[in-house]
Amino acid sequence: MPSQLQAELKQARPFKSLEEEAHLSIQRTAALLEHAFEAALKPNRITATQYNVLRILRGSEPSGLCRSEISERLVRQVPDVTRLLDRLEDAKLIVRERGGEDRRYVVTRITRAGLHLLEQVQHRIDEIHRKQLGHLDEAQLRKLISLLAAVRDRE
Repeated sequence: MPSQLQAELKQARPFKSLEEEAHLSIQRTAALLEHAFEAALKPNRITATQYNVLRILRGSEPSGLCRSEISERLVRQVPDVTRLLDRLEDAKLIVRERGGEDRRYVVTRITRAGLHLLEQVQHRIDEIHRKQLGHLDEAQLRKLISLLAAVRDRE
């Protein structure tokens, strides 16, 4: 009998290993979660990565962060954080200011418009989380979090 993932992918042959099936299951699940997340953000014309940057900067208020600190905290690594910040600055969601003595050090902070945008999308994001994961009880959620952390720890 084919697994649930085999059926979803319309795959006739079994997977080569449980590890392969687990890997593909994680990818498939992440893709479905991300698609809904991106769709919720689309009316506000931001991506999930831009949303992530805004959340990071909201949490760093009032001091802000430099580009490398933002890069280290991103959920999904991106090749060009500078361009990502450029787009957010063009949209007036963040501001960047040069440091005092070291002019190379640039501090990035979220603007009021950025904070307002986060407030606007929060209800939709909470709704998505409930829809996608609300059917799991607390013990299941904690186990899922623990298993995913165990996978990441091996990287």
